[in-house]
Amino acid sequence: MNILDKIISVKQKEVSKNRILYPIQKLEKSILFNRKSLSLVRSIEKSFAGIIAEFKRKSPSKGIINDTISMEKVVKDYEKAGASGISILTDYSFFSGKNENLTKTRSIVSIPLLRKDFIIDEYQIIESKSIGSDVILLIAEILSKKKIKDFASLAKSINLEVIIEIHCEKEIEKLTENSDIIGINNRNLRTFLVDFKNCSKLVSKIPKNYMKMAESGITDVESILHLRKKGFQGFLIGENFMKDKDPGKSCRNMINALKSHENKNHNEI
Repeated sequence: MNILDKIISVKQKEVSKNRILYPIQKLEKSILFNRKSLSLVRSIEKSFAGIIAEFKRKSPSKGIINDTISMEKVVKDYEKAGASGISILTDYSFFSGKNENLTKTRSIVSIPLLRKDFIIDEYQIIESKSIGSDVILLIAEILSKKKIKDFASLAKSINLEVIIEIHCEKEIEKLTENSDIIGINNRNLRTFLVDFKNCSKLVSKIPKNYMKMAESGITDVESILHLRKKGFQGFLIGENFMKDKDPGKSCRNMINALKSHENKNHNEI
């Protein structure tokens, strides 16, 4: 069993258990269920950097990344730094995440939140809305084209934006009209190895009407500048910030470096 298969196996059991503990009718009565969602697409369009900063304590490939820092401090600092949105890992078994982290973040920041998890069931989409998410991620590798279409429709019906994540060319045929952003992941979810060239290789094959987001392996300003030239507007960055003892400062430094580069170019023209 590779890492992805293990994650899905555990996730199936988790969803079955949660359906009993927190039935859909109960989720729909959550205070957050009827709140007006924030648009990540608009936030990226309006922002300078297009960075979606991620809160992630650990991963299957790296183990513990940062298990000491206060989540409240990190997410507030991400917002102050100028992030377009914040991604919160909610998977517990493999990433030490939890739904409460997203709900807590929703109460202290006012920028869009992405619920980052392995969505395999419609239940998780209702759950995402009930815990305060504005955006969900659908991973093409683990879902059929029909499921992506159905899940995206459900998400849109409850005012959630949809990111469809792909990793290879054959997954492009699974794209559906109800998606807002196409994320290209440089990380292979079966091996968790990163190939930074993957984004550049696939971006020209994505239809022009989608906003494009690059994921994984983005470590410096040069990487973002390179990806922007290729047509990317969003950049999901987690580990690079979280491995720092002050993730918010790391995020701020990157955004400031991007601004400096832009100002320098502007002055040279």
